[in-house]
Amino acid sequence: MMKTIELPSGQAIPILGMGTWAMGEKRQHRQAEVKALRHGLALGLTLIDTAEMYGEGGAEEVIAEAVGDRRSEVFLVSKVYPHNASKKGAIAACERSLKRLNTDYIDLYLLHWRSAVPLAETLEAFQTLKQAGKIRDYGVSNFDTDEMKKAVQLPGGDAIATNQVLYNLSRRGIDLNLLPWCQQHNIPVMAYSPIEQGRLLGNSALEKIAKAKGVSEAAIAIAWLLHQNNVIVIPKAGRIDHIDQNYAALNLSLSAEDLKTLDHAFPAPERPIPLQML
Repeated sequence: MMKTIELPSGQAIPILGMGTWAMGEKRQHRQAEVKALRHGLALGLTLIDTAEMYGEGGAEEVIAEAVGDRRSEVFLVSKVYPHNASKKGAIAACERSLKRLNTDYIDLYLLHWRSAVPLAETLEAFQTLKQAGKIRDYGVSNFDTDEMKKAVQLPGGDAIATNQVLYNLSRRGIDLNLLPWCQQHNIPVMAYSPIEQGRLLGNSALEKIAKAKGVSEAAIAIAWLLHQNNVIVIPKAGRIDHIDQNYAALNLSLSAEDLKTLDHAFPAPERPIPLQML
């Protein structure tokens, strides 16, 4: 049974899901992408993260094909482009995403990154969509601590359900301020690029722990994130073997010694650094 955590609204969200960045870009890859997502769903990875930016909507179409008639089992997350984040623009963008996803609601809808449009206007659009039943929850992505503090003070800001940010062993800037602030305010963090697009692999500390446990280095990196409080992880799910590696992280228990080894290999920053993005 997949472990879940509660969003501020009370809606349960799985702690591990499947990301779809760069999917839907090439037609010749489509069936392999659909097959991979279906494999993940069969394992119980029912959280799928996407965005209108991914393949300019192509990833959402891949998801629709993969999900088919299993929509009620799936927790869908999508994101609106900042340039579409006006009240009228966000509502229209959501409608397009709904059509591509072949669904009448999105479980969690996010602003992809900060926009020139006043956030109050975007939040107004999100509230309108929620009231209409088009989305069940809304949130933000790539917001630093100061931006979160301002956001929750705006009308509708108290319903921000999550902040999706870059977080992995080599990108621990949020450990100092943002993650503790979100934990204190019961706003889960969604960690994207948990293996730094593959660049973490080959690290000797990860290799050693992975070998001892008989799993991949990717599984160890994801398990480290799952050990953090109130963190959801969304590794990319483009290949079946990668999905199996990601899934293995769910059943991994890292010892105090393992965590100490990883902290030594990937130390948290000693002073605040600006929020990083990929």
